[in-house]
Amino acid sequence: MFFNRNLETAFKAASSSFSAVLLTGARQVGKTTFLRHIAEKERTYVSLDSLDYRQMAQNDPRLFLSNFPPPVIIDEIQYAPELLPYIKVMIDESRFNDSGNSNGMFWLTGSQQFHMMKNVTESLAGRIAVFNMLGLSNRELANQRSRPFLPDTFSGNEMNMLNASDFFKRIWRGSFPGVITRKDSDWSIFFDSYINTYIDRDVRDLTQVADLGKFYSFIKAAAARTGQLLNYANLARDADISQPTAKNWMSVLVTSGLVHLLYPFYKNLNKRMISTPKLYFLDTGLAAFLTNWNTPEVLNAGAMSGEFFETWCFSELLKSYLHSGLQAPFYYYRDKEKREIDLLIEHNGVLHPVEFKKSATLKKSDIVTFSVIEKFKVPVGHGALISLNPENIMISENCSAIPAPWL
Repeated sequence: MFFNRNLETAFKAASSSFSAVLLTGARQVGKTTFLRHIAEKERTYVSLDSLDYRQMAQNDPRLFLSNFPPPVIIDEIQYAPELLPYIKVMIDESRFNDSGNSNGMFWLTGSQQFHMMKNVTESLAGRIAVFNMLGLSNRELANQRSRPFLPDTFSGNEMNMLNASDFFKRIWRGSFPGVITRKDSDWSIFFDSYINTYIDRDVRDLTQVADLGKFYSFIKAAAARTGQLLNYANLARDADISQPTAKNWMSVLVTSGLVHLLYPFYKNLNKRMISTPKLYFLDTGLAAFLTNWNTPEVLNAGAMSGEFFETWCFSELLKSYLHSGLQAPFYYYRDKEKREIDLLIEHNGVLHPVEFKKSATLKKSDIVTFSVIEKFKVPVGHGALISLNPENIMISENCSAIPAPWL
């Protein structure tokens, strides 16, 4: 089963303007399926997961590119960074030939962003567009197009309203296509295999992990903190590792596309990145598996249901930007008095506050903290309270209530 991806429009537009386009993202989010589905008939495909092709690409890049000339999809490019200088030469030569059209020559995918992006930046600067794909969005599952979320332009009337039980089943299943298309009984089998493959392959490639068992304990402890402020001391204690190791391993989760760290908003840009971030797992199904919530019913009734609700909502808003080919200008707010705003979206110099509440009852007190951001002396735009209330209504002059299943 193929689901149309919202990224198609932005990706094709970039392919018509850049010589190469790179699609990154965690394993199993559907990168290869997406590219092969939208590719023209003449575009060939080769995967560097194949050891034969990988060795050819590493040992004789010229021969590899002769066997697989553009237009071509090269899957898992991180396995053969040796190709990148030769791709650069081919692009530059194509620019100066008779046609002068080098656009869309190479479509590349990769799952390990840190090492790959370093090589891409050095070798293909100015010649490549980069996109990041997450799992299937709620809109993509409903075969609906989406645009970057803003409270004052949001429309969800075309979405079917899921009841609370079905909605938490969606949260529990997660967004990997391989889970969506399988039976519920295969849920734990899929994620157990996913984690084993991730640790055995990606973790070994990204960092020197001496004790893979401790890394598994670490990733479980991190999943138990989704939707919460990241305290490295507590995380390190629970995983029985040092704080420097916890920070190093967290960077592995981020660079491999499993986790997003959300930083607080400050007018001083330098101050943002040295402050405590909030941690979000980018797939709620994986987080549920790691934290042993084995059915949607126990997840819905459990102590972390609010955090999972917030994590799912956050990831859907993030997908609305990334799958439109845009970076997400997202932050959160928390002050010394512990007044919090779950999400701030900065758009054209205007801050839009967003609150997530796993509740069907709307209360103005849920958005009382929105007024505190006026201290930043920047324009404050329309806000949103995203909840399980089924109505899309105004709850104040400058804030809309939005049903979460409409995201």
